[in-house]
Amino acid sequence: MLEELRRRNYAESTIRSYIHTLKHFSRYFNRPPDQLGPAHIRQYQAALFTKFKLQPNTVTLRLAALRFFYVKVLKKGWSVTETPYPKKVLHLPHVLSPEEVARLIDAAEFPFHRILLMTLYATGARRAEVAHLKIGDVDSQRMVVHIRGGKGRKDRDVMLSPKLLDALREYWRGLRRKPREWLFPGGRWHTQSQPVTTKVLWTACQQAARRAGLEDKRIHPHTLRHCFATHLLEAGADLRTIQMLLGHRDLEETTIYLHLSRRHLSATASPLDALSLQDQREQ
Repeated sequence: MLEELRRRNYAESTIRSYIHTLKHFSRYFNRPPDQLGPAHIRQYQAALFTKFKLQPNTVTLRLAALRFFYVKVLKKGWSVTETPYPKKVLHLPHVLSPEEVARLIDAAEFPFHRILLMTLYATGARRAEVAHLKIGDVDSQRMVVHIRGGKGRKDRDVMLSPKLLDALREYWRGLRRKPREWLFPGGRWHTQSQPVTTKVLWTACQQAARRAGLEDKRIHPHTLRHCFATHLLEAGADLRTIQMLLGHRDLEETTIYLHLSRRHLSATASPLDALSLQDQREQ
């Protein structure tokens, strides 16, 4: 299965997820996965909901991994009728106000955390994309940041904020040893030859949220991506531009931010406002 995934150039995160699913499936029945059939898959799918309490979208990803194994590796058939994907659930993401984003960034515990949070919000990039930024990806001549190898192996350019550029230069001057490749190297003193892990970006968000008194907002790196898109929409940017900046394959993915934009929500009055109701105090 690992060979088939790599032959098709699947992302490393997808490979890890698919292999993890197959191991979990095999251990659940204590049998090699090639000895398990459709009945076991249906039983496993039910257990993902009832025993492991997973969300429908997560169960869909687990089934996709098993489908890949049976169809691409074992060369067996897969019946969607017998093993239907659960109905997709659409949750509106939580979005912070610009004032709350400023509080979050200002509450960063370390300067390194601060520059990570600023980069997440200024570019709208995913946490893995920020972690894997290279020095050459910051183009101060064209004022763009190159996002390489994003979701779906797609590259894209996003705007380079002058404020972010100034912060990046200050961050660079403060480094004990200048990195040669990665913009945000790993290690305690940020001197490793490997990029910072995505866990560091997660920790930066969690600690800053706690210090800013925003821990009840359940803030994570993707929250700043949602804030980036929603605040652009509220500032007048069109959906197509935001789609390109986020790297969404389908415009439908981007339309979710219409549900979050205060400008769009308040553009249409509620029908209640058109009613001539008697004042309750006069009754």
